[in-house]
Amino acid sequence: MPGKLYLVPTPIGNLEDMTFRAIRVLKEVDLILAEDTRTSAPMLKHFEINQKVFSHHQHNEHQSSNEIVKFLLEGKNIALISDAGTPAISDPGFYLVREALKFDIAVECLPGATAFVPALVNSGFPTDKFCFEGFLPLKKGRQTRYKFLADEDRTIILYESPHRLLKTLDEMATYFGAERQISVSRELTKMFEETVRGTVAEVKTYFETHPVKGEFVVCVAGKS
Repeated sequence: MPGKLYLVPTPIGNLEDMTFRAIRVLKEVDLILAEDTRTSAPMLKHFEINQKVFSHHQHNEHQSSNEIVKFLLEGKNIALISDAGTPAISDPGFYLVREALKFDIAVECLPGATAFVPALVNSGFPTDKFCFEGFLPLKKGRQTRYKFLADEDRTIILYESPHRLLKTLDEMATYFGAERQISVSRELTKMFEETVRGTVAEVKTYFETHPVKGEFVVCVAGKS
């Protein structure tokens, strides 16, 4: 019988967000795939998880997926984790899941931490309908994407890195308008967690004089 591929969410900051089920699965599988074994090592050690850990990241995903599928077909149970949050959400995982399903291998995704969910709920924007964009293209297609999203009436959710945040806010002022309401969350679940709400112009002014550190989730009110 083939094994099963588990997608296991890990905390995005606070280790207390790890679920009992996630710990059990990681202790029971035959091996663990990690986006960065150095990043995952302290978390696995904290929960006394001693399974073998192999690297599975965006640069080797296509190549390693073939070997992983072979292990699964041989009956091995394998868990995939990312550096933080749920695998395949702006992280490696989609390609492996697709390949496993081609061979009728069972895939199970555990519920757990995902950065955009608390950011969306904290924003105060409508949550009944929203679109998740993840990271926008860095260069090619970025302007086109902004133009498309400018008319989106659902809440828009973006991920952004600290060194690009101010530039992104400038671009939002251009394409969405400086008065569009946004909510920017950083360092979610961590000691310096912060959410800043206001117009694009107001939030940009704030971060021009406050630390721009950590990973950011930007929620944008839909066009009214």
